[in-house]
Amino acid sequence: MSEILGKADHKMINKIKKYSGHNRPDVITGPGFGVDVSLVDIPGNLALAMTSDPLSLIPSLGLEESAWLSVHLMANDMATTGFAPQFGQFVLNLPAGFTKEDFDTYWNYIHKFCDEIGTAITGGHTGFIEGQNSTISGGGTLTTIAEKEKVKLSHNAKKGHKILVTKACAMSSAAILAKSFPDKLTGELGKEVQLQTEELFFQTSSLQDALTAVTTPEIENSDISAMHDVTEGGVLGAIYELAIASGNGVLVDNEKIPKNQNIEQVCSVFDLDSRYVIGAGSMIICCTPEASEKISAHLNENGIRCSEVGELTDENEGIKVTTNGISEDIIYFEEDPYWSAFFNALKSGWK
Repeated sequence: MSEILGKADHKMINKIKKYSGHNRPDVITGPGFGVDVSLVDIPGNLALAMTSDPLSLIPSLGLEESAWLSVHLMANDMATTGFAPQFGQFVLNLPAGFTKEDFDTYWNYIHKFCDEIGTAITGGHTGFIEGQNSTISGGGTLTTIAEKEKVKLSHNAKKGHKILVTKACAMSSAAILAKSFPDKLTGELGKEVQLQTEELFFQTSSLQDALTAVTTPEIENSDISAMHDVTEGGVLGAIYELAIASGNGVLVDNEKIPKNQNIEQVCSVFDLDSRYVIGAGSMIICCTPEASEKISAHLNENGIRCSEVGELTDENEGIKVTTNGISEDIIYFEEDPYWSAFFNALKSGWK
């Protein structure tokens, strides 16, 4: 196993940021830790938002599921702007043995999922490579043109704003583990829990969470200062990233962090803390105290669970979570614990 699994850490991101090509004045937001999208100024008070991510091809998970991850993990990043992705570029480096039938299935699902969220596929590259055995099949970029003043950015989160979290911790981790190790989880927890957790997989888009939040009646554009989607590091990791990106402190109430009973049971089998593992499908929303209840109610009314978990504080107060009145630092894992749990289960022969 590699020494580093998953996303690049804080230090590596800072190195990349130092060497990011020509310094153009029209780049509003470039690469950075906890930053979901890049933003470029264009005429007419508009901006071009861009986000890139690896594409997934995981045969054991399924072609439909792989296509879903490829589209929606990128779309979740774009959702943090408050806008849906409009255009997509896909670069596919596929295994030499990937059949035409499998390609047709995979690509048709890519098309379907893009079509459903209003994204036009505008180009890219497709090739087949000998020795390509990775579950990463290439990379993609989604773009959107929007009114510059309405685009949300994680580094704009404001001190004093409340922190909302949608859905529940570790949704994508638990769903993939339930799909990947059904026999183990059925034996430990029963078939009903295994199936119900597996079925959460197609709820791991947070696009509607964001679009619903920004269209809450009776709030102003400025009431939501920032959003950040949950990925590696989980809900608490995402809140940590947002705090670093915006130069704020954080105080989170552990008792208010949203959890799901089935997910918690699955995480316990793999000895995982649900707060700190990959949680695609959840969105972090920072908003004024006055708008918090309205946004939460609007999301809940639209079938999207939303919980207020804390607030942004002064940077000097640190990035904290409190449990029963006791405050401690939020841990930031350079490698998400999910990865070792998954590969250890494979090594142990779990099915």
